[in-house]
Amino acid sequence: MDPGTVFAGYRIEEEAGRGGMGVVYRANQIALDRRVALKLLTPALASDPGFRARFQQESRLAANIDHPNVVDVYEAGEDDGRLYITMRWVEGSDLRQEIESHGRLDPVRAAEIIAQVADALDAAHAMGLVHRDVKPANILLGERRGREHAYLTDFGLTKRVESAGGLTQTGQWVGTLDYIAPEQIRGEKVDARSDVYALGGVLAHALTGHVPFERDSDVAKMWGHINDPPPAPSTVVPGLTPELDAVVLRAMAKDPAERFQSAGDLGRAAYAAVRGRRPDAPERMVAVGAAAPEGGPPATPPTS
Repeated sequence: MDPGTVFAGYRIEEEAGRGGMGVVYRANQIALDRRVALKLLTPALASDPGFRARFQQESRLAANIDHPNVVDVYEAGEDDGRLYITMRWVEGSDLRQEIESHGRLDPVRAAEIIAQVADALDAAHAMGLVHRDVKPANILLGERRGREHAYLTDFGLTKRVESAGGLTQTGQWVGTLDYIAPEQIRGEKVDARSDVYALGGVLAHALTGHVPFERDSDVAKMWGHINDPPPAPSTVVPGLTPELDAVVLRAMAKDPAERFQSAGDLGRAAYAAVRGRRPDAPERMVAVGAAAPEGGPPATPPTS
């Protein structure tokens, strides 16, 4: 859409980004005169009844996540046959841009960002919502109270799009394959531990400047996630500690039962690893409902 175009009560200011799911615009909500991020989903998604129903349900859930590291969702709806969602506009960058600009992040900075995102995922999992597309581009970086502040966005929008599905009619995966859990590729049940895997992949990328499985094709990437062990970060960047290696390798275990059972556990472990100490809180399961592992232990309510 061109700048100045009005869509569903929002005036487009400029395009802010685009991907397999749609286009994000910086826009002004005319009625309230506030800047927002307006995401227009691709027309193919709007025509999928299963996706539409899940989009409406999960957008409502995402709008009810009250957490400082989750981007506020203002509205989700349909206008002129297009599904859209509006969110708080975060002034700043995103983790993808930061990695591209710096090559890789200082380990302390990387761990602090991951810990914040992990807290956001715990809040979502405690409401039964699985993100499904944790990646650097969905981690926005702004400032709050004079400190860098991470925001997680795009909850629940990426799953499989072929009816309930994974590949589009043209055979393209909607989303990214760089961080996706093996069980999600195989079309098995996705739960909180799938987000843990993806967040572990994002941590590896931030620490090394390289995605866990750098391959020439999507098929080769999928093969890597399903069959190959991820490289330990210290094999890519000598000098990274064995403690950080252990965090990444556990988070990206092929068997979900061998991973951290909550994103918060991963975040606390990474935060402790860069400080040369052990996590100061016991591990816990916080996921409920659709985010909970089948037959897993009961959730422990988050304390923070």
